[in-house]
Amino acid sequence: MRAVIVETPGDVDALTIGDVPTPAPGPGEVLVKTVASGVNRADVLQRQGHYPPPPGITDIIGLEASGVVAGVGEGVRRWREGDEVVALLAGGGYAEYFVAPEGQLIAPPASVDLITAGGLLEVAATVVSNLDVAQLKGSETFLVHGGAGGIGTFATQYAKALGATVIATAGSPSKLEHCRAHGADVALDYHGDWVAGVKDATGGRGADVILDIIGAKYLESNVKALARRGRIVVIGLQGGVKGTLNLGLLLSKQATITATSLRFRPDAEKAAICAAVEEKVSPLIADGTIVASPETRIPFDEVVRAHTQLVAGDNVGKIVLVH
Repeated sequence: MRAVIVETPGDVDALTIGDVPTPAPGPGEVLVKTVASGVNRADVLQRQGHYPPPPGITDIIGLEASGVVAGVGEGVRRWREGDEVVALLAGGGYAEYFVAPEGQLIAPPASVDLITAGGLLEVAATVVSNLDVAQLKGSETFLVHGGAGGIGTFATQYAKALGATVIATAGSPSKLEHCRAHGADVALDYHGDWVAGVKDATGGRGADVILDIIGAKYLESNVKALARRGRIVVIGLQGGVKGTLNLGLLLSKQATITATSLRFRPDAEKAAICAAVEEKVSPLIADGTIVASPETRIPFDEVVRAHTQLVAGDNVGKIVLVH
């Protein structure tokens, strides 16, 4: 089968397409012929050599994909050949076929085509699982960084569906308008004093929950922007891995910081998250409460362009590789 290969980690020119053996489904696993693969920041980190797959997982990049079931392993009960599925993966999505545990597949939400669905599950699973960790309540204020990206667009809508007030940060007028169009009550330019903007928007109180894709660069500012008993959940490290933290301020606010990774969770946890997405999110997409993020569709053979566009930071919404 054809797959994206990274022989030596590095810049975008490290991405090549070649032939590799087609995987075979083991017990409890499903073989899927790929229709679309979501492109994520974690893919860039893996290509650069900073985010290796868990032990025993293919080194082919790709944390989410959609397609049609081509075969099933022993003990698989829900899925049959020909079923359309969306997958949460620990790796392997940038390929003509991929294998996934049965529990990490869901049916595409009603009214969503398979290409759009290819960029949906990793985002939904990340947001749902982390807002569960943060215990976001409908009466609270939620701040999401990168509000015009795939995570930010989905998180804004999901938090609004929970009843929360949403503040989003973004870096251009068009992206700020995108945030507002997808439900953000307040959209702040991160080039300015967004901490002051959060304080102004909350009457000086601050945000109860912050979903952070930036990491070290925003650590101190995030703590300043928190309300008393606020919670920060770090899910990305675009702004570095080492920062300084005023523990006195954190203590005075009785606040917490949690960092999570979806990729390295046990299969049983991932299956439970996928089930939660199917239960909680699919109906919200079906009734129009959540609208799938705008997407840029790029042919599979142009994977270098996909990574270049993602790294440039100009893209709004999701990038999806079409096979």
